[in-house]
Amino acid sequence: MNFDFSDDQKQLRDQARRFLAEKCTSKAVRQVLEGKDTYDRSLWKGLAELGFLGVAIPEEFGGSGAGHLELCVIAEELGRVVAPVPFASSIYLAAEAIMLAGTDAQKRKYLPGLASGEKIGTLALFEGKGKLSPAAIKAQVANGAVSGTKTPVPDGEIADFAIVVARSGNSGRESDIALYIVDLTGKGVERRSLQSIDPTHNQAEIKFNGAPAELLGRADEGWSNLTRVLDRAAVLVAFEQVGGAERALEMGRDYALDRMAFGRPIGSFQAVKHILADMYVSATLARSNAYYAAWALSTNSSELAEAAAAARISATQAFQHCSKQNIQVHGGMGFTWEFDCHLYYRRSNALALGLGSMSYWEDQLIDRMRTRNTEAA
Repeated sequence: MNFDFSDDQKQLRDQARRFLAEKCTSKAVRQVLEGKDTYDRSLWKGLAELGFLGVAIPEEFGGSGAGHLELCVIAEELGRVVAPVPFASSIYLAAEAIMLAGTDAQKRKYLPGLASGEKIGTLALFEGKGKLSPAAIKAQVANGAVSGTKTPVPDGEIADFAIVVARSGNSGRESDIALYIVDLTGKGVERRSLQSIDPTHNQAEIKFNGAPAELLGRADEGWSNLTRVLDRAAVLVAFEQVGGAERALEMGRDYALDRMAFGRPIGSFQAVKHILADMYVSATLARSNAYYAAWALSTNSSELAEAAAAARISATQAFQHCSKQNIQVHGGMGFTWEFDCHLYYRRSNALALGLGSMSYWEDQLIDRMRTRNTEAA
């Protein structure tokens, strides 16, 4: 496969990079990190005004309808600056779920607000520790109301509504799982902020006690729809991770060229060269897998499930590796609050668990490859 972004998409990348370089500085990120606010509201408004929030949302529902490749480009640039905004939860998860499973009425109701940034959405999936599976979903829906506890919920403290994964039956089958839209500002909802390794990405515990719930999609297709949403989100988050990994590599390279020891730049020492070379290989492999997944997503290919899992695994590994090794290249200074290395290390670990654990995605990749090989035989 020979794939690359178009000239127009590369121009969009340049535009996004210039905007973020001006509006999403290290100082702005640290304002949120230090608790001055739950997210960067000025940046969020600017992203909406440029049309970045609605780039993959159809025009008839308030977006620009450009497509997912454009969204991948923007995601990578957001990852480079560890943007402290609820982009992933609102756009990769909530908007994608509504576009995939929603009725036209639901799309008209919710998508314009997401595209304009006036509303923030999220996905309430996890219920504490344990591997992601239908059996792990304990939240129940009865008589149009959901009850149960979801934790952690990304941007759950600031979101206006959530796509809640809940059980409508007790058979234990996948068909019992359904998706519901719940107003988080309404009755029967209790929210509590959670501490996490990355305070620039809000996490919350949400308790539902008979909260009114609106069915999203067919009741017996909730798990299959959730899997499709996670696949799409995995591709988009992979681009954020690639952006973060490459920025961490650049930070390490630049420091290695400037920092002198024994009268020479430390980048001339073999041990440092090897660290940087390993970072480069990891980031390049992740980019290759992310490009394959972007192609599969944009063409709605039957290979999307495998491509998404491969991109998720390689990008997670790359970002964690590069952010950690960037600290090592910086030496003792890399561990200090004043340097930005920890911003990327925090984000790499937060993104590593946001869509399920590595073991979940490794199992998904193996199962999907096995299924494809069986069908081919």
